[in-house]
Amino acid sequence: MKATKKRRWIIFAAFVIVYLFIMIFPFLWIFITSFKTSGEIFGTGAFRAIPEDPTFGNYVTVLFEKGILKAIANSFIVATTTTIYVIIVATLCAYAISRFRFRGKSILLGIILAVSMFPQMIITGPVYNLFYKLDLLNSYAVVLPYSTITLPMGVWILVTHFNQIPLALEESAEIDGATRFQTLYKIVFPLAAPGVFTTAIITFIAAWNEFLLTITLNTNAAYHTVPVAISFLRTQFSILWGEVAAATAIVTIPTLIIVLIFQKQIISGLTTGGVKE
Repeated sequence: MKATKKRRWIIFAAFVIVYLFIMIFPFLWIFITSFKTSGEIFGTGAFRAIPEDPTFGNYVTVLFEKGILKAIANSFIVATTTTIYVIIVATLCAYAISRFRFRGKSILLGIILAVSMFPQMIITGPVYNLFYKLDLLNSYAVVLPYSTITLPMGVWILVTHFNQIPLALEESAEIDGATRFQTLYKIVFPLAAPGVFTTAIITFIAAWNEFLLTITLNTNAAYHTVPVAISFLRTQFSILWGEVAAATAIVTIPTLIIVLIFQKQIISGLTTGGVKE
């Protein structure tokens, strides 16, 4: 019996190791490729796990010649601003949906969910025309259309978490003289912290990785974000895969650090709202 149980654990462990290797392998291979020269990437050394002649040239090029640091700064500004904006709007919207009684609440949530399913291609044209008429092209105003991608998801997550907070806590605060905004800010918002963290992190990563809206609205290289800047690492006839790999390794670091720091909050936020107590 013990031998059978031990065998099952060995099979399970082997399965987990293989699965993790499959998941990590693309990132590992990108990191290895970033140290290879163009000749090695396109030659016989393309499949070597260890570069034959490792070089930091790709990193030097993207950092000091291709302006990837400016793109990282742009992405950080846009993603942070989008996150703050979405958290504020999603919190107010989700609190109203969760606490106020009105007809059509389920329909409203369904519409919000439907909006989040719209392909970006559908809204890109109208958004471009609007930005053109308002003279907002080539600016950080791209934050506004970013919310069409992340706001519906944020509302859904926060509605679920607000529903888990007992209404008696808010009633007690009202008896003590707290206003509706004070109740939201001092009681509800802190108790919904896991959902807020989850919404903020997912919003930040989604804004950090957004490509279509930025390349459409910001044609000026000075406002290119990371995904757009990486897409321009090419010549007329080929893609500079070594530089692309180096840039990818560099820009992955901020999101990786954020996920590692707030992984407990992410897991808590995703699980707390999904289970009724």
